[in-house]
Amino acid sequence: MWNGFYAQHCGGGPLHERLFRGAGVQQRHLAVNPLVEDVSQWSTGRRMRRYVTEALPLGKEAVAAALADAGLAADDVGMFAVASCTGYATPGIDIRTAAALGMAADVQRLVVGHMGCYAAVPALGAVGDYATARGRPAVLLCLELTSLHAQPPTDDTGQVVAHALFGDAAAAVVVEPGRGAGLELVDVAAVTDPGTADHMTWDITDLGFRMELSAGVPAVLGRHVAPAVTRLLSRHGLQTSDVDAWAVHPGGPRILDTVAEHLDLPSDALDASRRVLAERGNCSSATVLLVLDALRSAGRPGAGAYAVVLAFGPGLTLYAALLRAR
Repeated sequence: MWNGFYAQHCGGGPLHERLFRGAGVQQRHLAVNPLVEDVSQWSTGRRMRRYVTEALPLGKEAVAAALADAGLAADDVGMFAVASCTGYATPGIDIRTAAALGMAADVQRLVVGHMGCYAAVPALGAVGDYATARGRPAVLLCLELTSLHAQPPTDDTGQVVAHALFGDAAAAVVVEPGRGAGLELVDVAAVTDPGTADHMTWDITDLGFRMELSAGVPAVLGRHVAPAVTRLLSRHGLQTSDVDAWAVHPGGPRILDTVAEHLDLPSDALDASRRVLAERGNCSSATVLLVLDALRSAGRPGAGAYAVVLAFGPGLTLYAALLRAR
């Protein structure tokens, strides 16, 4: 796609091409293909209208698949949460998807907006709390259409990296009360470094949402990831060596390298994250659910073993979840 669109869009040149190709993304799924339809000059309003058009069928398909996998009907759902930072509408995708699937009129809904790439983890915590407190199933949908936010032509290196990394995805997960098969949500933890809030921003402009990424993000993450994971695990008498699977949000190759280095992980520990980055790109909040699905397909974590979910985003914020396979 560099030669087909982005070389011209990003000003060309060997530096920009090296940055683009170094993002670790080999292919992506995009709701809006820039080779067919260039949205970079569209107003934000026009992009939001397109978001609704594209998001509803994708969200419906993802939630329906998750419910079928869990053996549940749509009207069994007590809470439906939607996480997205790439589109807004009222009535929202939560209402529209719930209605399209036939969820009950009294289903409780929650929208987690503009938290960025880590949103899946606090949203997972919220639906998990609901399922535990109310004794009813809950569903989380993470739906991101980053392709709608292609920015006008520029040779800004930060924009080259953003254009190289991000892809679109919809992923859903069902959380049920009780002790059935699957992954148990054991704990959730967070840490925010507000002094580095300018390192990662997602600004609403007249021409869509604009991502700004600082080259200093991996260094900040490196200061926090090991202490945060240690605190989470120690609350349950665990160490990193007790973790069988790592579902780490692939914000980019340097992010994954930083996590692996500071947690002293085996060389293959983040293979699922690297594979999702290569095959899907960074799909914001949906990505870590895609990594979990890849691990699950590979039989990880094994029965009775633990997994740690890690995701990072604006703030700078790190969110972590501890899961156990039943």
